[in-house]
Amino acid sequence: MKRPNPESVALLEALQRMAAGDHPALATCYDLIGAVVFSLAVRMLRDRAAAEDVSQDIFMQVWRQAGNYDTTRGSPEAWIMMIARTRILDRIRARGAGVVLKSVGENLPDAPAADDWPDDLAITREDAANVRQALAELPAEQKQAIELAFFDGLTHMEISEKTGVPLGTIKTRIRLGLLKIRDQLRLIMGEEDSETASSEESA
Repeated sequence: MKRPNPESVALLEALQRMAAGDHPALATCYDLIGAVVFSLAVRMLRDRAAAEDVSQDIFMQVWRQAGNYDTTRGSPEAWIMMIARTRILDRIRARGAGVVLKSVGENLPDAPAADDWPDDLAITREDAANVRQALAELPAEQKQAIELAFFDGLTHMEISEKTGVPLGTIKTRIRLGLLKIRDQLRLIMGEEDSETASSEESA
């Protein structure tokens, strides 16, 4: 029988204490898994300030719902990360971006694949509809890899394990997909600029 790891045991104890109203247990929980939650938020939001803000929301929800944790439905880590993914996705939808693809810089913690980004690919929420269009036109395997990385916040290794595809292939698919999105956005934006210019000339 597989023994639970010490961190899992400590998290379970913290959740049980939080369910009983023990405030210091929340700090213990944060010490145990806070860095992982924040790292996920950074990967998905690509924004340090927003990641810090949503991380606070996540742990407030963990505090409020600690009594709902059921040991038969997964580890404490899995339960907390499920809450984290849900809150982060809610934040992405709430800010109206639909898709948030933005270069993160080298100083952010555990930001995977920073080297995947084309140097001039920075997508704002104003571009969201165009991004969705470009994403839809990618080959299925590239689209899947990018969605897992940027919607679900998975690392390259996690995507490889989830899909059964070699790690190097996953990296290539994401890189090629992002390059195609960049090129497609240039084409789309170029067409929009041309239409705008024509309208102004005819006005």
